[in-house]
Formats: sequence, structure tokens, C-alpha cells
Amino acid sequence: MEDGLPCLASVCNSSALTNFCTDDSISAASTSDVQDRLSALELRVQQQEDEITVLKAALADVLRRLAISEDHVASVRKSAPSKGQPGLREAISMSCITNGSTGNRKSSHSPAVPIARKETLSSAAKSGTEKKKEKLQGQREKKEDSHSNDQNPQTQASPSPSPQPSAQTHPTHRQTPEVKSSAPGKSVKRSSTVEKSHGSWESSEDSRNKLMRAASASKLIPKGGKNADKHKDVIVSQEGEYIKMFMRGRPITMFLPSDVDKYYEIKTELPPEKLKLEWIYGYRGRDCRANVYLLPTGEIVYFIASVVVLFNYEERTQRHYLGHTDCVKCLAVHPDKIRIATGQLAGVDKDGRLLHPHVRVWDSVSLMTLQVIGLGTFERGVGCLDFSKADSGMHLCVIDDSNEHMLTVWDWQKKSKVAEIKTTNEVVLAVAFHPTDKDTIITSGKSHIFFWTWNGNSLARKQGIFGKYEKPKFVQCLAFLGNGEVLTGDSGGILLIWSRTTVETTPGKGSKGVYQISRQIKAHDGSVFTLCQMRNGMLLTGGGKDRKIILWDHDLNPEREIEVPDQYGTIRAVAEGKADQVLIGTSRNFILRGTFNDGFQVEVQGHTDELWGLGTHPFKDLFLTCAQDRQVCMWNSVDHTLEWTRLLDEPGHCADFHPSGTVVAIGTHSGRWFVLDAETRDLVSIHTDGNEQLSVMRYTVDGTFLAVGSHDNFIYVYTVTDNGRKYSRYGKCSGHSSYITHLDWSPENKFIMSNSGDYEILYWNIPDGCKLIRNRSECKDVDWVTYTCVLGFQVFGVWPEGSDGTDINALIRSHNRKVIAVADDFCKVHLFQYPCSKAKAPSHKYSAHSSHVTNVSFTHNDSHLISTGGKDMSIIQWRLVEKVTLPQNDIMVDMGTTKVPVNPSESFLQPSTPVPLAQPFDETVVHESVVDAFPSSLEDNLEQTVEANEEQSEEQSEGSSLDPGEPNCEDPSIETSEEQSESTVTEDQPENSPVS
Repeated sequence: MEDGLPCLASVCNSSALTNFCTDDSISAASTSDVQDRLSALELRVQQQEDEITVLKAALADVLRRLAISEDHVASVRKSAPSKGQPGLREAISMSCITNGSTGNRKSSHSPAVPIARKETLSSAAKSGTEKKKEKLQGQREKKEDSHSNDQNPQTQASPSPSPQPSAQTHPTHRQTPEVKSSAPGKSVKRSSTVEKSHGSWESSEDSRNKLMRAASASKLIPKGGKNADKHKDVIVSQEGEYIKMFMRGRPITMFLPSDVDKYYEIKTELPPEKLKLEWIYGYRGRDCRANVYLLPTGEIVYFIASVVVLFNYEERTQRHYLGHTDCVKCLAVHPDKIRIATGQLAGVDKDGRLLHPHVRVWDSVSLMTLQVIGLGTFERGVGCLDFSKADSGMHLCVIDDSNEHMLTVWDWQKKSKVAEIKTTNEVVLAVAFHPTDKDTIITSGKSHIFFWTWNGNSLARKQGIFGKYEKPKFVQCLAFLGNGEVLTGDSGGILLIWSRTTVETTPGKGSKGVYQISRQIKAHDGSVFTLCQMRNGMLLTGGGKDRKIILWDHDLNPEREIEVPDQYGTIRAVAEGKADQVLIGTSRNFILRGTFNDGFQVEVQGHTDELWGLGTHPFKDLFLTCAQDRQVCMWNSVDHTLEWTRLLDEPGHCADFHPSGTVVAIGTHSGRWFVLDAETRDLVSIHTDGNEQLSVMRYTVDGTFLAVGSHDNFIYVYTVTDNGRKYSRYGKCSGHSSYITHLDWSPENKFIMSNSGDYEILYWNIPDGCKLIRNRSECKDVDWVTYTCVLGFQVFGVWPEGSDGTDINALIRSHNRKVIAVADDFCKVHLFQYPCSKAKAPSHKYSAHSSHVTNVSFTHNDSHLISTGGKDMSIIQWRLVEKVTLPQNDIMVDMGTTKVPVNPSESFLQPSTPVPLAQPFDETVVHESVVDAFPSSLEDNLEQTVEANEEQSEEQSEGSSLDPGEPNCEDPSIETSEEQSESTVTEDQPENSPVS
């Protein structure tokens, strides 16, 4: 014990901690992490303070209600003692059915309002991974306390939390869709906090008396209810009139439609329809570099979200590598130009398990995974990587995103780590093998360049000396000249040539080489972001501030230059294209292609900030997106092109087309909403409702009304005339106690169904003055025109077990009313059968996003589904396919879990049909293998085969362990059997099945 004290003292030494915290050697990335975490913690503290305030008021209300119930029971006992219990049960049951919509609710001044308002834009500082981690942590804590928090259905049904101490661990969760951290505290601390503060609004003696009466009242409720609640996620009323599900301990009551006689006989199955990834719109250039290359196949390779895209701009097709489980961050091409290595960031799966960062080496022709490297080795993510050149690409060097930025060298074919060493605490931006000296590796980054000598399993570092030259803040990129000299570009716009000199030999050792600066060239105003050595020996450089591409001759004299327009952003990547063409990746997520003579044209583009708004045209193959980058984009889903784009004055958050298709309404973060002409993108009108974020815009089926849902808890209703060009305020729906999340209209424009941030389901009578319908059973048989509400009898089965209420961001029912598409918080798109009225309903799951999926929408003919990613800024187009209509040559061979290497077409690809396209965008498609000669029984088993094949593709896109050549035991976090258990059972195909 005493021996450990000096060590402990040294660790806790305040001056040492101060020195560490102020050490400039801490990387910029680490500092950013600390700031992000501090912001998240501050947000969580604010949430807990708000929740405590709500608990105080709620507990007081519950005690008051229980006191009234106690008095009522006593009076009933005096008159008819045998009917005491039913009377109390009936009284409490009635309060359950109202679901918090009684006349006592304060529509706009309840404690819930500030909680919802404070968090509108706070998500901008949080990454998708942090959101997932905090959410999953909250779920685990909630599951640990679940046994102590179970209550009987009658008590839980009250609009306020139960007075029992266990109920205090489940405050009402009010939070915007963007803020995904649930941050529940420990139950003991919360209980003590609420009890301690209780005395501020009532004397301790009165509190004690009321709690005693509450305890005695609870004895009147049959124990069977409690036991039933412990074993049921959904409670059905004895009369079979309604059911209750629970969200964070709060009951949500839903009335059964009249045509449902026996709820327990309802069965929910997997839908026959499935999704095929068809196209991805966007490119990740804002925070990455050197991630655009041209392959010998004529395809441009780049990445966005968790997908690596291979885009043929001449044939207008895309293929996709779908092996990654989270954001792809870097890319390197093997010297043979066929094999590719891509590195990803760390992630978290649905159950809170860590998805380790790793590198995948794969074949760009077959899209087969050749090797998975570094599982359990890298921290946080893979920052940069490079193949060796002098030994024909046998080795791979990798820099991770840990504090020490570890440099590792791998014999990637053997999957063995050859050498490992810490580089620096500063940011490392580039790593490269010397093209002729296989023992030399160069790394560069913040204020440094290191020359590493690799000998066996050891790495020796020599720091580059700038001497009389000014030391740059960042050495941003590396390249090699034909004579073996090293060329660097830095943040000062300078090119430095490093030449190797020989110094004196040490007896018994060979000569040592030292790199020194031999020449300096002023190349750009601002940073030099990227260097590209061309096949003819000439050099391309890309600048930041000046946005110039400069062509240098063999003597490094500038020969040609061209400036990229400001609208495209700064240069992030430059690559040599066909003939004299150049490929450019920019900071505003554009990929440009062109020449110095003819200029550049856009090949790929996307949004540059978090994406939420999505609307599909009522009868054309068009859809619209809007994001926090203030861009509104109209896309063509057939040609995969951008029809037009317009910059708004403020960030857009939601959108909806008028049924005529002539205009589209767009809601923003400030309460303003715009109406744009869908053809000309001209501004038609501007309106303002409150000063809070608008979360939903919804036209009626005939286009005569528009409902606007806001974060100020109101729904604003407008009459619409002149084909969507004139609007006048009709009324305001007031009654929600939290912000509006979703709403839908009835066919005759009479009713609105709405959801809010505190899980309310309310109904409104619009012709009657936008009044709240107190008896919600009146609307149980309404056939809603659209179904986007995430809470309701027909859709509540989509919620996962143990959900905290923020797991589902969006929901949409197909126009043919066969399926429901769901966007969740764990990077998944789900497809459920409609209606989905059973808890834990099975679904098909699909991955490609690397951030929370913010929205989904079907195209007008249900041929495609569009999904949008939040932080990954991607737009993904999925094609709907029915099993029964799949042609035989569209069948995939399922390898099950045997992971036997198969034909290259096995892994992650499905070529798409050539489509004329003026704007190349990613076509994410699940890989299909062609089966030439199955046994004659194939037709009988077609449905099972297709289902098995689709399950494999879903597991692969989720990053499961189905990659050929990857050992089954490599990493448990990569293997997922969830698809099989929740969707369908994957059946192994015969090992000798012929595959072409």
C-alpha cells in the first residue's frame, strides 16, 4: 500500500496535470475531442437539472392526485365498501386513457417547454458516433434499473410519473431529434435529489403523510398488474379497447381499430419486399484529403459514409464496397492499381459493443475482401495509410488516431504486424513509403516531418531539420520526384525539396543517409493541400486559399494553372485522369473533372452539413433535400442528377411538396418557412411562425391546407389557394406539452394526428377551430392519407426493445400500404410490414450510412426509397424488390457463416444499368452473384434462396463477418447474427453451387 502512494502522488500532482493540460504537444484532434466531450457533458448536466425540475412538479401533482383518490376511496368505502377497489381502479384508468391530454395540461407553459427549446441546435457540435455511444450508455443504465422501475399499469398510466421512488428514475424525456444523448443519471442520486428538494415546495411532514397515503393507496391495486407489467412490454385493456406501450416508463395509450377483434391473434411477419442499394449521392471531402483516384477500370474511387464508391462517369454506373462498419476516413491504392486499402473510424453497434477501427484490403474488380487488418490494434480510427512501392506493395504502413499516433507496418497478406512505434502527440497528416528505398518511411503533420528507417521489427526516427528555412505550422502532403528526392507541401504555400546526403560511416555499419532541404519554392497563396506525381514525371499541386491547380514541369517550374471557382471550395485531392484530364476533390464535397484548357465540370456533389429535410415529388421522379448548409437541392432519381440547387438565408430542416407538384414548402431553424417554385426554384412566399425550429411541413391530399409543426409546441394551420402560391393563417393547434415531431392528415382534411417530443399522440379537429379531441377513441378508425407519425397503433411495433424514445427519427408508409420504412439512430434503414401492431416486429435491416439516419421517403410510385444521413451528409437511393418477381439470374449465393472464399462476385457489388447522368452520384447496390445451374428444385425453393441471399447482403452491409478470407474469430464486434434472428434465417447454399 505504502509503495503505491508515491506513484499515486505523482499521478495526482497538480502541477503535472497542469503541464499536461497546457502541453502544446497534445494534438489538435485530441483538443477537439475534449471540447466536444465538455460540450456533451454540459448538455447532460443541463438536461438533468431540467429533469429534476420536471420531477418536482410531477411528484407534487401525483401526490395531489393520490390524496384525492384516497379521499374518494374512503368515501366510497363508507357508502359501499365492496366497491372501493373498482372505483379507484376506474378513476386511475380514466386518467391513463387521456395520456396526458386532460384539461389540466398547460399547453405552452409547462416545464417541458424550456427543455425542448434549449436543445434545438446543440447537435451540431456532436458527432454521430458520440450520439450513439451516449444513447447506448443510457440504454444500458436503463436496463440495469428496469426491475426496480416496474410499476402496475394503472399507476403508470397517469399523465405524471408514479409517486414511488423507483419511478423517479424515469423522468419524461424531452429532447430534439438532433440531440441523441439520453444521459440518465443513477437512480439513487436522482431519488435523493428529488426527495431533498421536495421540501422547498411542501413541508417535510406533509410530504411524509402524503407518501404514506400513496403507499397505502398502492396496496389497493392488485398485485397481478405489477407482475404482468414486469413481463409485458405492451398491456392490453381487459375490454380489448386499447393497448399501452411504455417509453422511458411513460405509458402511451393507443386505441384498437374497430376491425381488430382479437389483438392477440394479430401476426406480424417480414415483408416480401426488400431493398437494393442503388445510388449514393455525395462525397466526403470536407475533412479528408487524397481520397480520389482513377482506376484502370475507368472508375473514380472515393468514399462517403461507410461506403467506398467506384463510379464510372462515362457509363454512368456505380459499384460499391460495403465491408466497412463505420465512417471510412482514408484510402490508398496498391501499386498494381487493382487492390485498395481503406481505413475506418471506431464505432458502436446497437448493443453498445465497440466496432474496432481497422483497415480493409480489397479487390476493386471483384470487390472481394482480401484482408482485414488491425482489429484491436488501432485506437479511435485510421488516419492515413500507404502501400509500399519498392517491394511491389507487400507491406502497408498505417497511422492511427490515438494520442501517440502509432505507426505500424504490416505484411498485409500474412496479416501480421511487422513493426510498431509511437510517432508524436501532434497531428499526423500523411504517411508514405519511399518508392525506391523499401526501408524508408516518411510521416508529416503539425510542425514536423520524420524520416523513419525500418529494419526488421524496429523503426528508427530522424527528424527533418528546417535550418535556415521557416518552420511551417503544418507539413500537409508528400510526394517523390523521379530522382528519389522528397517533396513536401506546407501550410505556408511552400514546396520543399528534401535531398538525401551521406554522412560519415561508423565502423562496422554502413553509411547513414540524412535528408536536408535543398530547395524552396513558393507555390500557392495559403496552404498546399495535395501533391500528385503524374505518369510523365510532371507534378500537380492543389492550393487551399487560392483554390488553384498548378502544373509543374520536370524542373519544378510552373507551366499551367487554373483556378477552381469559389462555390466549389478549396482543393482537398488531386489525381490524374484519362489523357490530360485532372480529377479534383474539394472541401465542399465536389468531385470535378476537366482539363486546363476546357475547365472543369461537376461529376459528384452533395451537402456539406447535417442533413434532415427530405420530400419526394407527388408524381415525378424527383426528390428534394435541405440541410444545415442552407442548400436546397432538387434531385432526379432516374438520371441520378442534380436538377437545381438554391441557397437559403438559413438552414432548412423539413420540406413537403404541394400535391400539384408546382411548389415545395421548406421549414427552417428560426420559424421561417419558404415556398419555392419546384420548376424555376424562384421564391413564391415567406412566412414566419414563432421563433423556434420547424420540424414538419405537411399538405393535405387536395392541397387546400398546410400544417406546420414547430418546436414551440404548436401546429400552425394555413389555407392554401392558387395552386400552393397563396397562404392565410387558419388556426393554431395548442395542447402539446413538448415540441412537435410528426403529423399526418385525414383524407377529408378534418383531423390531424400528431406526435411530440414527450411521446404524446394527440388528435385535432380542424373544421371545429383546430380543437384538441379529448376522446381520442373517436379517431381510432381514421384512415390517414400519409403515415409518418412514429407512434400509433398501426406502427408501434417498429420500436426496439428498451428504446429511450429517440431511437427512431423518421417513419414512412408506402403509398401501396404494404411496408413501412424506418430511419433509426444506429445507422440503419429498416423495412417492416404494414400494419406493424405487434411489439418486437421483425424487419429487414440495411446499412450504408455511418451516422444517425434522419429521414426516409418513398418515391411517388414506391419504386424507390430515399434515406438521408445526419453527420455523414449522404443521400442514399434504395430500389424496392419483391421476392416473387426476382429473376433467376438475380440470385445471390449465400455463404452463411462458413466464410469460404467464393467467386469475386460474391462480396459487395451489384453493377447497375447504365443511365444517362450529368452528375455522377454513388449507386450503392448490394452484390449479386449469378447462378448458372442450380438443381431443378430451385423454383420450389426460390423464396428461401432469395431470402437467404438478401440476409447475407444485409449482414455484409452491416459489417458482419461474412467477408471471404476473414477468419471467423477475428473480432466479435464485427460479427452480427442480429440479421438472422430478427429477420430471417439464412440458409447455406451447397458448397459446389456453380457461380459465374
